[in-house]
Amino acid sequence: MPDFQRLFPPLLCLFLVGCAPGSGVQDMMDDYVAQVADALELKPELSDIQPVQQIPRRRERVLEVPDLDMGMLDFLSLYGCELQYVVGEKNSIMGRVMQPLNRLRYETRFVRAAEDCIAEIDRDGVREELEEAIESKSETLPIVIWNATWGVEEVERLFTLSQGHYPLEHDENPVADLASGVMRLNQTVAGLLAGNRDEPLDYVGEVHQRWQAEHRAGQLMNSARLLSTRIDDATALLVERIENDPLCPEEGDARLQEALRATYTNGYADVVEPYLERIEKARAALIEPLERLAAQQAETMPDAFRAWYRRILDSRNSASLWGQLDRAVESHTRRWQQLLDQCAVSPDS
Repeated sequence: MPDFQRLFPPLLCLFLVGCAPGSGVQDMMDDYVAQVADALELKPELSDIQPVQQIPRRRERVLEVPDLDMGMLDFLSLYGCELQYVVGEKNSIMGRVMQPLNRLRYETRFVRAAEDCIAEIDRDGVREELEEAIESKSETLPIVIWNATWGVEEVERLFTLSQGHYPLEHDENPVADLASGVMRLNQTVAGLLAGNRDEPLDYVGEVHQRWQAEHRAGQLMNSARLLSTRIDDATALLVERIENDPLCPEEGDARLQEALRATYTNGYADVVEPYLERIEKARAALIEPLERLAAQQAETMPDAFRAWYRRILDSRNSASLWGQLDRAVESHTRRWQQLLDQCAVSPDS
């Protein structure tokens, strides 16, 4: 075969489809089900993999922020203190179309400036107006925080389902960087919700940029659904031999025993389990902090997002994506042990 013909397939993969990370995961899991079926002398059956639910669209995630009426803002802008300049910025053309993060910066700065300004105002009417403004801004701040976390466009890229599965190769840096940002963001959100208006926000833009560039959350979701489906497929084969059509004769069959041992060791223990461990490690590092980022804003999250959160992120919900994976793995491991015991096979021998 000419050299250019041997080079064409990898070049085509590189330039046309990009050889997306994790593109071999489905083949790996399909092959595993086939290996189990072959060892059990059954026909493999592959279930349809149901698509993971997309994160709600932005218009379903973003909440409307009640604002002070323009009359009050104009009134407050007449007085000194830094508040005069803060209000002036909001009344500008750019201030009226603030992006969620900039709106959060504005709201926290407004409250800080207003609280500082109260001490310098001796007119009761003005003081009362300012106290009402502070109270109003404090009450709506959780909405602004929500919009600056789960309402931003960048989070859709983090959770996109168009980038395949979580990669097989060992590259933990993207997840570690993402996890670090989300954990810091959790601390900031907790502080803001507790009343600390001095929480730093200068780093949040970089977190959003990282969400825009990496797609690991969506890849993990795709992998969780694939794994739970194919592991359930393999478990169904094990159950068939354990409960309905026992495989092993009473005296045992050395050839059959070796086939079972090889399938368990070479197929499950050496291939599937290491990938499961990678998924669990990334889940603990990234998905769980994202779950906390949503959970600590549970009182604010819109209904459409709440339903998605329960199905996808909520680890306390046994019917969630991750609950399904946990059950699939537990059942599969238990059924393998039953079959190995039934056939007097030790995977370590």
